Amino acid sequence: MRHHHIGRRAVTTSALAATAGVLLAGGAGTPAAARARGTADGITLRLPAPTGPYRTGITTLYLVDRSRRDPLEPEIPVREVMASVFYPARTVRGCRRAPQMTAAAAADFGADGRRSHPELPAAGVNWAAITTHSSTGAPAEAARPRPVLLYSPGGGDARTMGTGLAEELASHGWVVVTVDHPGDACEVEFPVAMAGRELVRSTVLRYDPRTDPGLFRTLIDTRIADIRFVLDQLEVLAAGRNPDAAGRPLPEHLGRALDLRRTGAYGHSAGGTAVTQAMYDDRRIDAAADLEGYLDRAPETPGGEGELYPVARCGTDRPLLLLGSDGFQDRKGLEHSWPAVLTRSGGRACRRQLDHAAHWVFTDYAALVPQLQTAGLVTAADRARMVGTADPSAAVPAVRHHLRSFFARHLPAH
Repeated sequence: MRHHHIGRRAVTTSALAATAGVLLAGGAGTPAAARARGTADGITLRLPAPTGPYRTGITTLYLVDRSRRDPLEPEIPVREVMASVFYPARTVRGCRRAPQMTAAAAADFGADGRRSHPELPAAGVNWAAITTHSSTGAPAEAARPRPVLLYSPGGGDARTMGTGLAEELASHGWVVVTVDHPGDACEVEFPVAMAGRELVRSTVLRYDPRTDPGLFRTLIDTRIADIRFVLDQLEVLAAGRNPDAAGRPLPEHLGRALDLRRTGAYGHSAGGTAVTQAMYDDRRIDAAADLEGYLDRAPETPGGEGELYPVARCGTDRPLLLLGSDGFQDRKGLEHSWPAVLTRSGGRACRRQLDHAAHWVFTDYAALVPQLQTAGLVTAADRARMVGTADPSAAVPAVRHHLRSFFARHLPAH
């Protein structure tokens, strides 16, 4: 196993080159460190800028699967999924930068986000003020179709906490679709109301689902079905039709920008579990990256070993990246399933590690939590528990480097 140290001396050359772009938090041509800014409504956190040559656009899709009832809240008669699409834009002139979260989602996150992450402050942050580097509704650059990457977030997390990595990949030429799993995600806002739920739907999770084998199975099975359903809807989009269940207009040329013959997926934690097994189940997924997700079911007894998912039991015949951190509090929990898939995949799976990092370094928290610590809203111990001790100027480029390199090798955007 090759370790990737993210101390000052050990970041790879290409990751170091990316650091300069990461520190352009205000966008191209505006050098400024990614740091919080104080306002009367609390501090405003900043996301690191993407480093690629393309400006990025963003749109959201409201997708309804009428063949499934919601497995987490059965009173909802259909399964609804929200997704964001990040893509290289032809131009962003006249388009506004999108917020990381909508105002309603941010309000719910500010009130309830500590349920998933008790390290976060109860007050003092203006979550609604965080802006992305992507422009809402910008026309897609569709001179040629581009490979598509799907992202599934960690358990209890919303797709919005994967914004920075999605923007980075889109700025280098991929179309990235980030997927929410409602009822699992801490908050999901829908464009329309439906009987049985509010416009903003909160998580049903009240404890670690790995302590409940039945719940964990339901969560992962639901995520896999969501991912495959989103792939179905992207085929509708690529065929020139609008899959949005509310009929909202789409950016110009978006469907033409998709090359679904080259499709990858990456996911964090439970999302990593889901995308890896989804690749095994669905031949449409050509490569996957598992960012610290178990590949076995939750054990029936504490301290026991859970049943391996088929991808770990049988191996993969397509490229798989297993990327972990040295600070993950349950690193031992991966040692049942990760070596199994490595052994059985004939060299198609590889494992890498980030040092001085922790479980949520693969999300936007890698950039945001250090800003919270600087502002005195998060302790050094809580920061280390969430994202590790590495400076974000090293940690963020290291994560980006691994994902870009993996997908550039197997699903090149150029």
